[in-house]
Amino acid sequence: MPVAATAVLLAVSWQVAVDGPLLGLDRWVRRAVHAARHGVPGALPDHLGHALSDLGGGVPAVPVLVLAGAWAARRWHRAGTGRWWLPLPVAALTAGLIPLLVVPAKAAFARPGPLGDPLTPEQWGWYPSGHTATAAISYGVAALLLARASGPRAVRVLTAGAALLALGVGAGLVWSDFHWLLDVVASWCVAVLVLWPLDRWLPRPGAGTGQASGSSLR
Repeated sequence: MPVAATAVLLAVSWQVAVDGPLLGLDRWVRRAVHAARHGVPGALPDHLGHALSDLGGGVPAVPVLVLAGAWAARRWHRAGTGRWWLPLPVAALTAGLIPLLVVPAKAAFARPGPLGDPLTPEQWGWYPSGHTATAAISYGVAALLLARASGPRAVRVLTAGAALLALGVGAGLVWSDFHWLLDVVASWCVAVLVLWPLDRWLPRPGAGTGQASGSSLR
């Protein structure tokens, strides 16, 4: 999974940097989405797209991450985990890591958005998608922390919930014409490269201070 995510991220970034032919996929998807929007009556789909997009904002994603870290620390402490406090710094560092991963890339690629307007001096660019990265990483790390103190059924629910939120935010951004598809795909890849090693490094409750767990989210 991390090898595939790295390969896709490098390929997409290269194409964005050189304005390569793969960007034709973005234009094709945008035309298809516009056709679908005109074919769907009522404003409900547009409202849903905006609502899904908003789930990738710093609010509510970061508060959910911090609360998950606090709840997981409490559960880890009750379970006798040696480093029961670990979810708290993990949540805090994750919240700080997201802009460090996204903002420099946005500034470096300086990609205009789907509307085609030139970037103003205070804008960073659209690639990769900050809302998608915030959602995928925040909800994904929250799910990892909570999963370490949950039963198998809850783990499956947490995994599915985090994945659906990440997919939903990306779909909402593309539907609402806020981002190109490849902006979203790149952020999903970044999230995989954060979540995959973290999943293997986090200890299980009761495993002791020195024992790392295997993957809990399959």
